[in-house]
Amino acid sequence: MEIICIGNELLIGKTLNTNATWLAKNVTSLGLMVKRITVIGDNVDEIAKTLKDSLKRKPELVITTGGLGPTFDDKTLEGIACGLGRRLIVNKEALRMVKKKYKRYLAQSNTEKIELTPPRIKMATLPESAQPLPNPTGTAPGVMLTVKGTLIVALPGVPPEMEAIFKGSLADIIRKKAGEFSFFEASVYAEDIMESTLAPLIDDVMRDNPAVYVKSHVYTEERLRVEGQKSHIELHFSTTADIHEKAQNDLDQAIRQLSDLVQRNGGRITK
Repeated sequence: MEIICIGNELLIGKTLNTNATWLAKNVTSLGLMVKRITVIGDNVDEIAKTLKDSLKRKPELVITTGGLGPTFDDKTLEGIACGLGRRLIVNKEALRMVKKKYKRYLAQSNTEKIELTPPRIKMATLPESAQPLPNPTGTAPGVMLTVKGTLIVALPGVPPEMEAIFKGSLADIIRKKAGEFSFFEASVYAEDIMESTLAPLIDDVMRDNPAVYVKSHVYTEERLRVEGQKSHIELHFSTTADIHEKAQNDLDQAIRQLSDLVQRNGGRITK
């Protein structure tokens, strides 16, 4: 699957892209593999081109974040429609969702009337054949459509809204796509050994345990000074499997092998 994060604020560094991290972690934990994360600006042509490029790779799932709101720079749905060669139309179900939200806002405020202005209707204007997804914490619905076997889901950029729609409407779909496969992980820590010494040891372990991926994460010098250590490297082991016992055995075997190699090279392993 692929993730496309949309927003000029991401490209200029104003906003930290926590959505990409959250989505990658949660999609992976449900059993699908994220193969690409792309960050682009609020530009219709760029959104259309990026989506078309993604579809050429035929992923099971493409998730976009950002650009579903009422303002002029919310261009995601226009870009998706352009990329797919579809019209944008007011979706009756999406409009019902938007109306319901504004009625709730009206009941909670002292405002006499809230009109469905063009910017508000914009949030219910979706590509043809798209399905709106309920937004439990915001106004703009999520959007879902399928193109030649690829499920495209557009989620808001506001993290609580994105997460709520994901949990409420998308998580079960991903579980079904993943089938029996689940993601498993474990970490240990290597002390008193340099990463350059670890590198060939990790290569050996991954060659002998092809189902397991091993990644080293070095702690910063500042953190090492605070903790009074010469070196401290996290060794993260991960695998995807349909049988829990097999996954655990694969992880345990890889951890044991790397632990032995680290010890033979003068280091030590802690948990």
